[in-house]
Amino acid sequence: MKRTIIDVFENSVAKYPDNTFLMEKVGKDWTKTTYKQAQEQVYQLGAGFQTLGVKKGDNMALLSEGRNLWIVSELAMFYAGGVNVPLSIKLEESNDLLFRLQHGDVKFIITSGQQLKKIRLIADKLDQLQKVIVLDQQTEYRPNEIYVGDVMLMGANLLEKAGIEKFREVAESISNDDLATITYTSGTTADPKGVCLTHRNYTANVEQCLSRVPIDHTWRTLIILPLDHCFAHVVGFYVMMMKGASVATVQVGRTPMETLKNIPVNIKEVRPHFILCVPALAKNFKKSIEQGISKQGKLAERLFSTGQKIRQSYYGESNMDGKGLRMLLKPLVTLFDKILFNKVRENFGGELRFFIGGGALLDKELQKFYIGIGLPMFQGYGLSEATPVISTNTPDCYRFGSSGKLVEPLTVKICDTEGKELPTGELGEIVVKGENVMAGYWKNETATAETIKDGWLYTSDLGYMTAEGLLYVKGRFKSLLISSDGEKYSPEGIEEALVEQCATIDQVMLYNNQSPTTSALIVPNKIELKKMGFDLTTDTGCREALNAIVGEIAQFKKGGEYADQFPDRWLPSSIAVLKEPFSEQNHMINSTMKMVRGAIEKAYSDRLAYVYTTEGKRPDNEKNIEALKE
Repeated sequence: MKRTIIDVFENSVAKYPDNTFLMEKVGKDWTKTTYKQAQEQVYQLGAGFQTLGVKKGDNMALLSEGRNLWIVSELAMFYAGGVNVPLSIKLEESNDLLFRLQHGDVKFIITSGQQLKKIRLIADKLDQLQKVIVLDQQTEYRPNEIYVGDVMLMGANLLEKAGIEKFREVAESISNDDLATITYTSGTTADPKGVCLTHRNYTANVEQCLSRVPIDHTWRTLIILPLDHCFAHVVGFYVMMMKGASVATVQVGRTPMETLKNIPVNIKEVRPHFILCVPALAKNFKKSIEQGISKQGKLAERLFSTGQKIRQSYYGESNMDGKGLRMLLKPLVTLFDKILFNKVRENFGGELRFFIGGGALLDKELQKFYIGIGLPMFQGYGLSEATPVISTNTPDCYRFGSSGKLVEPLTVKICDTEGKELPTGELGEIVVKGENVMAGYWKNETATAETIKDGWLYTSDLGYMTAEGLLYVKGRFKSLLISSDGEKYSPEGIEEALVEQCATIDQVMLYNNQSPTTSALIVPNKIELKKMGFDLTTDTGCREALNAIVGEIAQFKKGGEYADQFPDRWLPSSIAVLKEPFSEQNHMINSTMKMVRGAIEKAYSDRLAYVYTTEGKRPDNEKNIEALKE
């Protein structure tokens, strides 16, 4: 059966013509665009692309902040026969952006006014580039640049002369297996890989998502994640589009920080029913809530703490277990909602039913915090190569710490290092098969063959399935700590706990490559250390600060406050303190905010060797003092 993104859009326009599809705020007012109005814009822009010379199969890049025209532009590309190469606005032009545009054989670029300068700096290096379409009016244009409004006028003229039926011929020729997007992922290798996703990959994953979350045409969401993010792409607007629901984007500020500050304001205005989130944003929201309560005084803090504990006891960590005597707490839950938590939830618009987290593992304590105020945060799991959703917790079925149940239809198996399937409950590589599995990597047959075997996608993620059908993701299959006796352990949980509980640690990466002990590369929180009274301008102050870092780590070992959370052998017995944080700029953090372990290990290979020497094992060694000293 033919089921392209174009088919889904046309069906929704026919079924929900007057429903609001897109919402955006420019200045002080929100504008709403219905499905029928969006179709008119898509047709005009798609016809304009054809007038510019876009042919079926041409690759077109999209570099812009989230806005209505982002979504309209992508749909218009499909009608013109184009393939979208969505790009992160965080990319710098010098190499990351240039690589994707060159490797992706991009012929047309759609860019916002804020991002245009990046394109102008590298345009002369893009041999295949034919035209740059700018989404914001400029005072002047270079020869190969054109304003999107002019393109739409060209499209309107074409539609008037040739007719809509003639224009739609290309769109109707698009099949399930035609490429829709090439999404570049920042992996652990030197060059990013272009994930080729077909129209059916997308529509299949949307159908799979809807097998878990019962969204209908009355729902609204505010997309706070970047639209080039595969998770935002599918769950943010294609799931909503299939059901005739409404999609709002965050108001674009003059700077990234201004856009970030618009998020809480826009949430209150849009009043979304669910929000896609990542741990970093969830922690920011938590901090704001706690600060707001703190400003109201000690009584409010005590009420908040008591109410949270009651809610947490009542709801527990799962709705898959019976409540038993916890049912007796229901009247108190209702009381605290009335006097306190309803007001807290008003800051999220008052209609928010849940968050869904993706991109990184959610901390169980974070999930407990949110269930404690009546805004559950559910963990999902996926990756771009799976378009991306593989499993998720939902209001109907959740257990904190798990990544929920598989979307349907989808098959999963857990394999050992030789690719043999393991029994239920055993830890191994997560391997999946379904219509959402990518077509392959763009111009990279070797990587495709390594990742897809007989239709199975080898995710490189470590996990296990339980008898009740829940998937637990425990980290990266290939980032395991391996001790001298061959035993293996995933470091992610320990790293997250160290950053969460140790005020002196900003970032940490554990390392053990067949050694008797584990070491850690640590980016210290210098602001916190100075608040604690350590003088980082002197050797003595640095020594004392280093001992404080080690002291906090020791709290996870025998006798410490957080003892028994992790086996002692996998906790760091020696540390290497670093001057520079892991970031996207130095390629040690990828676009989904995960550490690129290969890049970090390569950059700090000397320090990792030194930390296992007699001198290096001492916390106050000269290299650590040098890194910490200001």
